[in-house]
Amino acid sequence: MSRTTRISRRTVLRGLGSVIALPALEAMLPRKAIAAASSAIGPKPPTRMLWVYTPNGQHMPDWVPHGVGTDFELPRTLELLKDFRRDILVLSGLAQDNAFAHGDGGGDHARALATFLTGCHVRKTSGSDIKVGVSADQVAAAQLGHLTRFPSLEVGCEHGGQAGNCDSGYSCAYSSNIAWRGEATPVAKEVNPQSVFDRLFSGGDPAERERRKASQKSVLDFVRDDASRLQNQLGQNDRRKMDEYLSSVRELEQRLARPGDDSIPKPAMNRPSGIPKDFGEHIRLMYDLLAVAFQTDSTRIASFVVANEGSNRSYPMIGVNDGHHEVSHHAGDKKKQEKIAKINRFHMEQFARFLGKLRSIKEGEETLLDHSMIVYGSCIADGNSHAHDNLPIVLAGHGSGSLSPGRHLDYPRKTPLNDLWLALLDRINVKVDHLGDSDGRLPQLSG
Repeated sequence: MSRTTRISRRTVLRGLGSVIALPALEAMLPRKAIAAASSAIGPKPPTRMLWVYTPNGQHMPDWVPHGVGTDFELPRTLELLKDFRRDILVLSGLAQDNAFAHGDGGGDHARALATFLTGCHVRKTSGSDIKVGVSADQVAAAQLGHLTRFPSLEVGCEHGGQAGNCDSGYSCAYSSNIAWRGEATPVAKEVNPQSVFDRLFSGGDPAERERRKASQKSVLDFVRDDASRLQNQLGQNDRRKMDEYLSSVRELEQRLARPGDDSIPKPAMNRPSGIPKDFGEHIRLMYDLLAVAFQTDSTRIASFVVANEGSNRSYPMIGVNDGHHEVSHHAGDKKKQEKIAKINRFHMEQFARFLGKLRSIKEGEETLLDHSMIVYGSCIADGNSHAHDNLPIVLAGHGSGSLSPGRHLDYPRKTPLNDLWLALLDRINVKVDHLGDSDGRLPQLSG
């Protein structure tokens, strides 16, 4: 290991209206840990948690594996995770009972998203008197948020209303928000990748930030001097890691500045919105920004709503011109089932790419994926029947050694999904006795 000067874990690069947090470097370890880093001795990186939500359920015959334990076969949708077989737990049998009507009639999509992380039955209203419960991510943010720049990060790819009737008499707030800071306080998600980038890499005086944006220069241009000074203090391994990280930031910035496919630059054009016309690129940008947020320890808690519950977005890029919600109600129609299967696989392809990104980011002798717990799923199983039990749930990552992936676990039907949330919160030292309809901690996750 090359000689290096120790720097604080809180070191950032600063420039005009810009703040760039840094990835974990050897120089940030205590001196004893630096000396022993070659044998992986020293403090471990933090564990991160992310919930990824896709709407309208899954085509379940393509989801549920054959076999349990380590001896299971990945079906059509999950086969896209074959390269991550040893990094995932497929969890069957879990339910969010409070997403069922319980006398309230229609509105399964609104109940699904609002209940997913809360486990609470929502108040049926399209007015301002919304009520559900505190979500698992916000429970974690309340206890761990002081350790990072952002207590939590909420992103998505579809705008959603915070008022009005969106689903059978339920407020749009329910079908648009997964994160709830209080029982009547949703945490709105950010859907513009440019805004997420600015949030991660902007700082200082607001006027300075505006001057930087108006200059149309790279954020890296403004921290160049700071970066050069820091590079002179780093060893060879850290310099290489810094170069790779800053290159990835620049690549993200270039993708955000890319105009839409059919747009033509005009004189005095407005600053690019940052929302690509290609939905796949939109999803990939959000995943990449989440990876950077975790890599730099800007946050340890995040949620990503790929599309709002009940979304009727079409997917012409994969040959599905019908709306997602429409084809999810297939009524046994084989053509519609094939279309919903294509959409499910499209979403899973983007998720698999994200897992590969995390696995490529080294943290000591391990990777960012090793130090993460990432839930991918929905609060609807089969979209045609609006089922809220036997939910499609995958848990990716190793939780800093607290999980034993590479298995399919089939729990008794109606096992509360919130038992999983409590078990995961335990693993990041978030103390909570009860959440929604939980009745214990989900067992077997550690083998």
